[in-house]
Amino acid sequence: MSTSNYSSKTTVAKRVLYFLFGFVATIIIIPTCVVRCTRVDSAEVGIKFSKLSVTEQGKLDATTCSGFVFYNPITTDVYTYPTYIQRVDYDPFTVTTRDAAVFTMDPVLAYQLNRARAIDVFTKYRVSLEDIESGYMRTAIYDAYRITANQYTSDELMASRAKFEAEVRAMLDASLSSEGFLVTEFTSHINPPQSLQAAIDAKNQAIQESLKAENEVKKADANAKIAIAKAKGEAEAMKIKADAEAYYNRTIAASLSEKIIQEDWIEKWDGKLPTYQGGGTPLITLPK
Repeated sequence: MSTSNYSSKTTVAKRVLYFLFGFVATIIIIPTCVVRCTRVDSAEVGIKFSKLSVTEQGKLDATTCSGFVFYNPITTDVYTYPTYIQRVDYDPFTVTTRDAAVFTMDPVLAYQLNRARAIDVFTKYRVSLEDIESGYMRTAIYDAYRITANQYTSDELMASRAKFEAEVRAMLDASLSSEGFLVTEFTSHINPPQSLQAAIDAKNQAIQESLKAENEVKKADANAKIAIAKAKGEAEAMKIKADAEAYYNRTIAASLSEKIIQEDWIEKWDGKLPTYQGGGTPLITLPK
């Protein structure tokens, strides 16, 4: 075999190998670039959207999806939002009442994404829930506090905290639900200004001291009444005892007959008659 023929065959063999390698690579790489698969958990909502087109109404061309989702990463993408309850403990911020008192609010929000509104949320914000929490939601909470607090004086707010929080919650429910979020819990710790808190503490202290003094007066009055009642009881007991003794003595005296009295007199007589000047003899009347 000539050298030229061998070289020709070698070249053909290399080309065949290159072709096979390219074909296999194409089979592996092209599907990877054209088709991808992702899994959307049952506790999430997936949004499969087109990167290149919108609907006739100008909205994003998107659909919700779940489970295993296949898509073309060149023209399509899948974004997911959790649909279970999210809980956010916000840093405190301040609001001002109608009489310019500054209150500090420390809110805690629990909410849930409305699955049916997931596309609207993604279309409008195009960010994660964490970003929405720190952006739109915090602003909504602040506005609800600010607008409601401006309708109260500081004293009114402290006296009607439950009503104040209910009004804030109602405003927050309305604003968040319109955006596709359901509020499941909203609580806050209201801290008044230090001067107002000091006045409240002093007032409460005065009330406590007043109640204590009133209780002491009531206690002293009760003790006095007890002592009077006890003294009256003892006096009545002594009177009853004295009356009983007097009655006993009267009964005993009345039971003694005149004869017994005369006999007692005779027993005690020494036998001597009284003497009188003039020689008179006294007459002694003895009992019959």
